[in-house]
Amino acid sequence: MSKNYRSELVFLFGDPVDDNPTGAMMEAAFAACNLNYRYITVKVSEDGFDAAMNGIKKMNVKGLNFTMPHKEKAVRYMDRLSPAAKIIGAINTCYYEDGKLIGDNTDGKGFIQALANKGYSPNGKKIFILGSGGAAKAIATECALAGAKAITIANRTLEKAQSLSDVISSKTDCRAHAILFTSGLVIPEDTDILINATSIGLAPASDKRPDIDFDSIKKGMVVSDVVFCPADSLFLKAAREIGAVCVNGLGMLVCQGVLAFELWTGIKAPQTVMAETLAKEMN
Repeated sequence: MSKNYRSELVFLFGDPVDDNPTGAMMEAAFAACNLNYRYITVKVSEDGFDAAMNGIKKMNVKGLNFTMPHKEKAVRYMDRLSPAAKIIGAINTCYYEDGKLIGDNTDGKGFIQALANKGYSPNGKKIFILGSGGAAKAIATECALAGAKAITIANRTLEKAQSLSDVISSKTDCRAHAILFTSGLVIPEDTDILINATSIGLAPASDKRPDIDFDSIKKGMVVSDVVFCPADSLFLKAAREIGAVCVNGLGMLVCQGVLAFELWTGIKAPQTVMAETLAKEMN
């Protein structure tokens, strides 16, 4: 058999992307599975996105990741969207299936899987989400589709929280409502899962945490943070001291990567390798 000198390609498009560690994690996973794949991180400006996508369609790639500011704009290039991506209106991953480009959003699915890895599920639970941006949209959607009983969305701009709440309530079977995120926000006593879906606490601002009443967190409550650097954020440290069960953002980042890897390759992802590589990069 002749040698194959052509690598299968996966791209990440975003701006900025210089500090995005996904490539290191994916390259380690490809190597662990002896796959001749390459993950290429590319800085693509907002005004250059159309040209970049038109070029990609001629390159026989396996798929792409999208990060800011392209998650919403990428939707128009897809032949089909996953159910969650339709609701969210944004994608972070795409792959080919029967010659069609399929758009998906693995952020929320990654969160659900990270919860499952700790033995928890949103099914039948009351969820409280801080923030209403891209991460909050993906997480709220997947929690709703996974059977959450109710979702509360708190944001400093009430209109944004209400907009997301309306989408969840109208497009899923889950009841959602919005509240204003004010200083010292009290977390309802019957909350099962509390999620920081904001970037508060993300390095280099790792000395900050969401301005909530931490005394309102109850022992045994599941508390999660999308912040992955540092993995053990001040938010999680404070919650753990109270007795909460903590799920960090590193787990979510790995799990969404695992899902994307399997969509591109069709084989089981080496999750341990990916987690260890990402943890090393974060340190």
